Amino acid sequence: MTSRTPLLRRRPEWAGRNYSLLTAAAVVTNLGSHGALIAAAFAVLESGGDGGDVGLVAAARTLPLVLFLLIGGAIADRLPRHRVMVAANALNCVSQAAFAALVLAGDPQLWQMMLLTALCGIGQAFFNPAAEGMLMSSVDGEQAGRAFALFRMAMHGAGIGGAALGGAMIAAVGPGWVLAVDAAAFAVSGALRAFLDVGHIPARPPGGGLLADLRDGWKEVTGRPWLWSIVAQFSVVVAVVGAADAVYGPLVAEESLGGARPWGLALAAFGAGTLGGALLMMRWKPRRLLFVGTLCVFPLALPSAALAVPVQIGVLIAVMFVSGVAIEVFGVAWMTALHQEIPEEKLSRVSAYDWFGSTAMLPLSTALAGPAESLFGRQTALWGCAALIVVVTALVLLVPDVRNLTRRTRHVAARGPAPAPAAGAATDLQPRETP
Repeated sequence: MTSRTPLLRRRPEWAGRNYSLLTAAAVVTNLGSHGALIAAAFAVLESGGDGGDVGLVAAARTLPLVLFLLIGGAIADRLPRHRVMVAANALNCVSQAAFAALVLAGDPQLWQMMLLTALCGIGQAFFNPAAEGMLMSSVDGEQAGRAFALFRMAMHGAGIGGAALGGAMIAAVGPGWVLAVDAAAFAVSGALRAFLDVGHIPARPPGGGLLADLRDGWKEVTGRPWLWSIVAQFSVVVAVVGAADAVYGPLVAEESLGGARPWGLALAAFGAGTLGGALLMMRWKPRRLLFVGTLCVFPLALPSAALAVPVQIGVLIAVMFVSGVAIEVFGVAWMTALHQEIPEEKLSRVSAYDWFGSTAMLPLSTALAGPAESLFGRQTALWGCAALIVVVTALVLLVPDVRNLTRRTRHVAARGPAPAPAAGAATDLQPRETP
């Protein structure tokens, strides 16, 4: 017992049992899922599909994700969140195992791949709001930013290995085995999440139904200009980045970069950038959370521009790394803002509207990526993706609350929407360090 005491003391007080389980499960999940995303695209291409077919399979995942997100968020605030997460992981495990079996057996049909990826999307729709609400309730307000940064650093660190290993495995043994590894990862992470403790979350009072819950969540979102404006911004950003990464990226890699392995390295570089961004946010606590975060969305236009040229693989890796750092700064700032401004009992519903708005256009963009390439040319389509990111991000900076919302030292517990505090109304948790 005494030999374990120094190790336990090294763990921060805010990194409790739930936080540790959530972090471990996220690491396992990301080791499998980052490789599986690449594997799904190359499974379509190896079965004789083209860019349009890759887009259809990607859209088959995101369409049910969009359709079921709001229901998933309402259920996650109504049922024990860990049970929702485990059930979603079980569905993802089964669907990915079936996808792997089809690919390994040879000659998978397009409709079969679309159906199985759609089941993955349904699982993700129920998992995401529950997971985000569970994570935010597992840390206290004062250390929230550091906790979120460490969680995301561990998650993205696993993504680096998953993407690189996935690309290498596809080149060596084919995409089917990568999908099988992803199924096993869902099984392990679901088992870990089954041990989460939700005893600290107050029981919901009786009354009301799913529609009432959804209306309540909608009021929380629309009552905060900083929240709905950034969600609207990311409905465009996620759509064009998704089209570039899921459809155009593998095609450019196949034709100009050398195939799956270099594309896997580029995605791994993005993961390395997110790891660096999370490490940065462990130390740097910007006072104007959303202003700094929104400025860091502009670099997301760089990968689309790099693919449009297209640049050499070394330059693409550097661009992906920079964009990864930038989006991670935004991600930590965004989670910290949600944690401090949204009441705990409404976190999953608000998270569901966030996910819904951010992904609403993704099925359309991935499905139309192939036709857009045929109509305008791939290079023009990619330049258009880059331009849209710049324009919508500049528009969000016109919203005063985005520029002025500041970091608080305590979580806001009020039930109704509150206006964003003016600049200078709160102080940093600790002095700012180097950016």
